[in-house]
Amino acid sequence: MARDPALIPFHSRPHAPVPGLRLPPIAATADATLDHTLMLRMAVPGQDALGLGRLQQLALQLARIQNGSPLPFDLLVFDAPQLVVFAGDHGLADEGLSEWPQSVTHEQVVQLLAGKSPANVLARQHGFDLTVVDAGVGTPINQPPPGHHTVTLQSRKIGYGTRNCLFGPAMSLTQAVSAIHAGMDVVRHLPGTVIALGDVGVAGTASASLLLSRLCGVPVVDAFAREDPGATSLDDTLHWQRLDKLQAASQRHGAALSPIHALAAFGGFEIAMQVGAMLQAGSERRIVLVDGFVAGAAALVARGLSPSVADYLVFAQRGAASPHRLMLIHLRAHPLLDLELNLNQGVGALLAWPLLQSAQAVMDASA
Repeated sequence: MARDPALIPFHSRPHAPVPGLRLPPIAATADATLDHTLMLRMAVPGQDALGLGRLQQLALQLARIQNGSPLPFDLLVFDAPQLVVFAGDHGLADEGLSEWPQSVTHEQVVQLLAGKSPANVLARQHGFDLTVVDAGVGTPINQPPPGHHTVTLQSRKIGYGTRNCLFGPAMSLTQAVSAIHAGMDVVRHLPGTVIALGDVGVAGTASASLLLSRLCGVPVVDAFAREDPGATSLDDTLHWQRLDKLQAASQRHGAALSPIHALAAFGGFEIAMQVGAMLQAGSERRIVLVDGFVAGAAALVARGLSPSVADYLVFAQRGAASPHRLMLIHLRAHPLLDLELNLNQGVGALLAWPLLQSAQAVMDASA
């Protein structure tokens, strides 16, 4: 009996070329010789060779990423770290798939531009430059007033929100390709060796759930979490109504099996731009800090388009919801933190940053 295509690992499916999609070359970072040399260098006399555990594994991953020069690897370099928050609205918000109205996306962007969000606080604490990208917010976004130059706003709007994927594709293939290319261009023009990615968008988790379900063969019921785990404001009836809508959307786009077609079918613009950002950063051998569930969905798509990009992704945190944990299992990712965060915007990536600095310090001290 032929296997259900939806259950075949997405990275092993043959995909027809997508017109206009230009993917940058990304080199795999595997280097057993470098790993052995650095493990000897970091070894502590009288201690287990793996005494530093996952911190040591993190240091090795970072070193492999930055080992692109013909010269022997020496020290980790963290120059001009960047936080990029992509914002976009989703047509699925019309179906009541979030506790929040779609206008909250605009409000969160305004808070970021005003420097009043937790992401702003952490970016200032850790020395990250913050860029907010309007990938497809449903309303116009104004440039921040004079005096708020710590945050840069880039308008890369593909459309005023995606379409409702219950009635058709969230975006056209042309829009999906344009969004990926826009994300690549954002990173191409930013300095630094580290890119942290975050996102803002009401109902973005619904789109990410559909991508997890399609690309990993996870049932929709397992891919979509309750927004209220304590069930204080969301009863079982409403939760199952939402699941029915997501199941209907999944069935409507049953032929969208490849990463790019699934992305176009389910959205959103901010996810697509994160895909491009990851691909471009990988091609430039930059470290990519991946934040939460929605950014993880972008990682699924990016890895499906270019498997080597996985070498450059550092997964910052595991959220409270079980679908995020399932996603990380399928990504074969070991997140650095488990703080049960439900906030995106790159907050988890910034909270994990001191661990990268610790890995750098350990590596430097052993040089």
